[in-house]
Amino acid sequence: MDYTPRLHPGSARSESARPEALIGPVEAPAVHVMSWNIRRRISRPSLKAADRWPQRAPRLRRLLAAERPTVVGVQEALADQAFVVQESLGERYRMLGRGRGTAGRGEGNPIIYDASRLELLDWEQFALSKRPRKAGSRSWGSVYPRIMVSATFRDLSTGRSFLAINTHLDHISAPARLRAARMLRKAVTGSGLPVIITGDFNAAAEAPPLRELQSGELLLDTWAAARRHLSPEWDTLARYHPPTVSGARIDWILCSPSFQVSSAAINAVRHCGGWASDHLPVQAVLRLAGWPRGSRSGCSRSWC
Repeated sequence: MDYTPRLHPGSARSESARPEALIGPVEAPAVHVMSWNIRRRISRPSLKAADRWPQRAPRLRRLLAAERPTVVGVQEALADQAFVVQESLGERYRMLGRGRGTAGRGEGNPIIYDASRLELLDWEQFALSKRPRKAGSRSWGSVYPRIMVSATFRDLSTGRSFLAINTHLDHISAPARLRAARMLRKAVTGSGLPVIITGDFNAAAEAPPLRELQSGELLLDTWAAARRHLSPEWDTLARYHPPTVSGARIDWILCSPSFQVSSAAINAVRHCGGWASDHLPVQAVLRLAGWPRGSRSGCSRSWC
C-alpha cells in the first residue's frame, strides 16, 4: 500500500519541493528532522533484487531530494553510501562522522545537515562502550562496535543552539542497548542544551532503552508529542514489504521538551517502483521555543 503524500502546511511550495514529498523543505524557524537506517550495501550474488544497492540508490536519491530535511541522522551507511545521501540533498549539505571501526572505517552513523541553515559549533564521535574514546571498542555483549555522533548547532535563523545526537544500538544484546542508552542520557543531561536524538534503537516503545531516555520527561517521543500525524504509525522495519500498523517502531526521533513538535511521519512512499531500504525513514517538524538566544555552549564531554 502506498501512503498518499501530503506537504506539511509550513513546507516551501516551490519547484524544488517535489510533489511526492511527505513533508518537504520547511521554512525557518521550523526544523525538519529525519532518522533513516538506509541498510548497508551488501555484495552477495544471492541477494534478492529489492535489497541490492544499485536498485535502491535511485530510490534513496528521489526520496531525499523530495524531502530535504534540515538535519538527518543516517544509520548503516558505508562511506560511499553516505556520500550518496549528502549529494542527494544538495550542495548546501555537510556531513559529520566516521566509520565505527578501529581506523574510522566501515559502517557509520553520520549526521548530515543544511549548512545554510545550521552553523556547526562542535562535533564528536564516541564508542558506546566502556572505552568511549577507543575507536572500534565493544562492551556488554555488543555484537558490533556501536557509536554515537554528536553535533552542536546554532540555528542561523534564530541564534539558538541545540545538540543533535545520532546512534544505532545493538541488535542482539539487550544489556548493551540499555548501557548505551545510559551513556546517551548522560550526554543529554551534561550538554545544557536542547537535544534531538535520532537513531535505530532496535527497541520498541516501553523497552528499557526508551524508558531510560524518557524517564523524568528528559526526552519526548516526537511521534507521541506531535500535534499532527502525516502518516499511519507504520512499523519502521518493513523489510521491503508494504508496511503494517501491527509491528513496532524501532527507529526514533526524541527531543527535549523545549521543542514543540508540529508534525511527525513515517515515510512509506515508494519511489522508482520500490523502497530504498528495509527501514522506513521517520520524520518530524520541530520548533524550539523558550531558549535564550545566542547560546554558544559546546558539547559536554561528561559522559566519557
